[in-house]
Formats: sequence, structure tokens, C-alpha cells
Amino acid sequence: MKAFKFAGAIVAAALLPVILVLALGIPSGILTSAIQSPVERATGYRIAINGTSRIGLSPAVNLTLRDVSLARPAGEATAERVEAASIRITMPLSSLLRGRPAISELAIDKPVVHLPLLRERGTAVTSLPRNDAAGAALPPTDRVTVTDGTVIFSNPRDRVEDRIEAINLAANINADRHIDVTGDARSGAQPVNFEVRVMAPDGAAVRRTIPVELTFKAPGLLTEALTAQADVRLSGAMLRINGIAGTFGGKPFTGWASVDFTSKPLVKLDLDMQDLAIGAASAPPPPAATLVTPSPWSNAPFDVKGLNYIDADIRISAAQLTLGELRVAPLALGASLERGTLKVRFENLGLYDGFAHGDLTLDASGAVPAYALQGEIEGVRALPLLAGLAGFDRLEGKLHAKAALKTTGTTQLALMSGLDGTAFASFRDGKIRGLNIAHMVRSLTTGTLSGWQADTVQSTDLSQLGASFRIAQGKAATNDLALAGPLIRMSGAGSVDLAAKALALRVEPKLVMTIEGQGGAADPLGLGIPVAIEGPWASPRIYPDVAGILDNPDAAYARLRELGEGLFGSGTTDPTNKAGGGLGETLGEMIRQGLGGTRQGPDAPDKPGAPDNSRSPIDGILKQLFGR
Repeated sequence: MKAFKFAGAIVAAALLPVILVLALGIPSGILTSAIQSPVERATGYRIAINGTSRIGLSPAVNLTLRDVSLARPAGEATAERVEAASIRITMPLSSLLRGRPAISELAIDKPVVHLPLLRERGTAVTSLPRNDAAGAALPPTDRVTVTDGTVIFSNPRDRVEDRIEAINLAANINADRHIDVTGDARSGAQPVNFEVRVMAPDGAAVRRTIPVELTFKAPGLLTEALTAQADVRLSGAMLRINGIAGTFGGKPFTGWASVDFTSKPLVKLDLDMQDLAIGAASAPPPPAATLVTPSPWSNAPFDVKGLNYIDADIRISAAQLTLGELRVAPLALGASLERGTLKVRFENLGLYDGFAHGDLTLDASGAVPAYALQGEIEGVRALPLLAGLAGFDRLEGKLHAKAALKTTGTTQLALMSGLDGTAFASFRDGKIRGLNIAHMVRSLTTGTLSGWQADTVQSTDLSQLGASFRIAQGKAATNDLALAGPLIRMSGAGSVDLAAKALALRVEPKLVMTIEGQGGAADPLGLGIPVAIEGPWASPRIYPDVAGILDNPDAAYARLRELGEGLFGSGTTDPTNKAGGGLGETLGEMIRQGLGGTRQGPDAPDKPGAPDNSRSPIDGILKQLFGR
């Protein structure tokens, strides 16, 4: 908009010399001095035409100015300026002869707009054309084009520079004052396409309400096209956008916005949306037969320094938000941005059938950005949450968690490596996928497990799994890991390396003579030998943590087999062997008796027609537990 106003002032100032040149034959070099003074009076900017100027008469009257620049007068502390490789104005000769100049095309080639980035508000740097220049608008114009334009945002003191490049646009002005603008650009590596339809005001645009329609596409940022219409009003350096109504991904949204350009931009935004998707589309949770291998944390740097150069007050609500692999439904948050510090408050966010609330602070004012999070989630389905955020798909159940975390960094890996704080997590009424703990204990008397079982049918039902963590430098340590489930208890301690996505745990699984979950009071029975779980959390090594297991595994496992026979039975069928049935048979018998069942054996009479109680429902559990 500003570039158009500057171009309008140049055109208005140049028309009289053009007419004189045509009428009197004045050399075109005189244009430079003839244009400078009226442009400065109209805009407050000094114009410099550093290249040649040329006037042609075929096929129409055309004026070309090369190497043109507009800047604030010398001595003013601002980096704001506009440059262009060339500006070409094409006019029908007949319009000049009638004394009513009209432009068939205004072409601006390789314009570069330099805009300063300010850390503090208070110093006015953005200037609109002076009031007496309100009439310095373009004469009747049919078409305006911009080729290969660039907008440069910079702060030399901070050594910061961002660009919007490859700006190409064409604006066609219709007789009914409708202006249709189409164009594309590139922000970093992200392509941007836009279409704008504007009802030009009947007179100067300042302080007039202008209806605007917009279609915006950014495939690398937004998954769907955004369309909107609004009433735009420019009052001094204040841009007000009222009555915003549009669609995103076919879902409607409404709201309002304002931007104060007096100095450092101050943005206020209030949006109510149905469906908001940012980043890559979310993948569905993995099927039960698939085990996901998580990818490492990215070491690609990301830049948040731009938060220092804009202030904002934002309110956003949405029926659903998709952020990469994370889905939130519904969403309601408020955010404030001031002096490079972003504070986000979220309450009762819908998250996988549960909810979350908390505060996130991002301080980008220093050399390295700092993050702080305090939050709580309740009743969330753990599998899709952990699979989406961390690529970990081993835990199912309802998750309750609290966290108070801090970190610094400019990459995902740095953020995870620098995590400090505390956390608590509890899973209820779920299972551990790819691991049958009871079967694992039995198997560890004969060998080492390498990774989770590939067959996710192998699992451990859990009534409760919980632990608290103290986190330092990306490593979460716990000494109160506890699991309770039917016929299973497990306690443990160790650490989780969040940066390396690795486990280093020592747990002691035990069996109990009850099918109750966390409420069972039976005394646990087990080997009394801790089990080590070490390595990447996608495929850790699981082995009994006994002396000599690594130096002399054969001897260690021989001893374990002796212990295991007392727990699980040797498989003998000798009725005189009182211990041969092992604890497994004894446990099974006690459970059957507790459930009122009977057992057929050598001492039991074989009565025809007698009910077969040897296959009670508990047998399925026993078979899974003991492999019998």
C-alpha cells in the first residue's frame, strides 16, 4: 500500500514535466529536478533518480525512471526506504492532450522496501503521506504490476534480517472501482500465494472504510487455503480490520484485528475458529500390530528472534486445532507478547478425551531463548498423545500428569537436552504393549530379551502405573516407579534420557495371589532379582540384573533356572515330587479354591457326567503367566 502511494506521488509529480517535454521538447534529463521537489512535499521522502530517465512515444507515451530510491531526509534516524530498479509509466497520448492524464500501466521492477525492526515502542518511524498529499493518488489507472519485489526487515544492531522475496503481483483496476490483485511470494523456503479484491474508495483512502476480500495459501504452513472478507479502515498509523468472516479448510471463522504502526507494531487479534491446522497433517494412531520406531530429535535450528520486534495481544478459540502430530479439541487460549516475551495461558484444552491447562512462557529477548512450562493433564488417552509427541507407542491407558519444566535452546535436541524441573505421571486402566511381564520373568531365567516383543498381542494389563521424576539436563530420574495389575506387582527406579530417547531402569517384578489390581493386599512373590531395562526406548535390552550375567552368562542363567523351577515349576509329573509342581501349581490351586472351583487329578474319582471344572476362567490367566 505504501509503495503504491509513493508511486502515485511520483506519477503525479512527473506528469507535468512529461506534458512539457511532449509539447516543448524539453530534454528528459530535466525530469529529475522537476520531480524531486513535489515528491518531497507530498510524502516527506526525498527521491533520487540515480539512473537514466527516458520518454518514449511508441506505441504509447511512456516514461521510464531507472534506479529510483525514496528515503527519509538526511539526519533522520530510520532505515525505512524504498528502492526500485525501474518505474515505467505508460499513458495514452490522447489523455495527455485532453489534459486528463490516464495510466494504462504502472510497472515497478525489482522494488526493495526496507523496514526497520524495533525492540521498543515509542519512537515513531512509520510515516504516511502528509495530509496535503492525500490527493497525490494515482490518476485513473488500468493496471499495476510488481516484478521480483523484496521486503527486508532488519535490525543492524541485533544483526537480524528477514526477507519476503520473489514478490510478483498484478493489480487490475476495473471501471466500477474494484481492484483485483493476484500474486505470489516466498518467505524463507515457504511459497505464498494470494488473491485480494478491494473496493477502492471514492477519494483518498485515509480514514475511509474499504471492503477487502482475501484468499491466502501457504502450503508449508497452513494445510488448507484461508479465505476471508473484512472492512479495513486506515486512520493515521492505525489499521483497523473489523467484521472478519471467512473459512479455513471449509470451516468458518470470525473475528477482528487491529495493527498500530506508529512505531514497533502492536497487533491485537481475536478469532473464533472451527478447525485450525498448522504444519503437517496428523497421522492416525498406529494399529495394534504395529510398533513405531521414534525418529531422533531434530538438530535443525529454528529462530524465534522475530518475537522481539512485534507486540501482540491475541485471543483464539477453535473447535479443533491440529498442530503437527498433536490434536486439541476444543482450544481456548490467550497470549500476550511484549518485549520479546511470549506468555500463553490455556485452560481446559480438550486433549484425546481428557483436558489440559497451564502456562507457557517463551523469553526470546536474550541470546538463547528460554522456555518455561507449568501444566497439568487429566484423563488423556496416553497412546495417541505419546505416539504423536515422542514417537512412543508402548503405553495405553488414561494419563494424569503434572509438570513444571524449564529449558533453553534453538533446536529440538537442545530443548530436550536442557530440560530441568519436576514431573509426575500416572496411567490407569491400560496396558503395556509389546511386553508380558509375567512371561518375561519366566523367560529371563533362560535368556535375555532384546527389545519389546514385536507381536503387540503380548502385553501386560495394568490397573495403575505411576512415577515421579526429577529432571536435570534432559535426564528424568525416579525412585518410586510402581505398577499394579492382575497377578502382577512391580517396583523400580532409574532414569529416562529424554534427549537420547533411552531407558536405564531397574525394576523388580513379582507375582501376587490375587487378580485384584491396585487394591490387592496379597503378599507378592518373586525371584528377588531386579530386571534391567536399558537402551533405546523403542528396543531396549531386558535382562536379569545379577552379578556375572555379562561375564559368565551360562553360570548365571544356570542359577536362575534353579530359582525359576521353584517359582514356575520344572514341568515334572511325578506325584511324589512335592515341590515339582512349583509355586505356579500351588498358586493356581489356591486361586481355584478361592473361586470355588475343583480340581481333577490322580486322587479324584472319574465320575461319568461330572462337570469339568479343570478349565475355569483363571486357567487362561495361568497359561499366559506360566506357559502351562
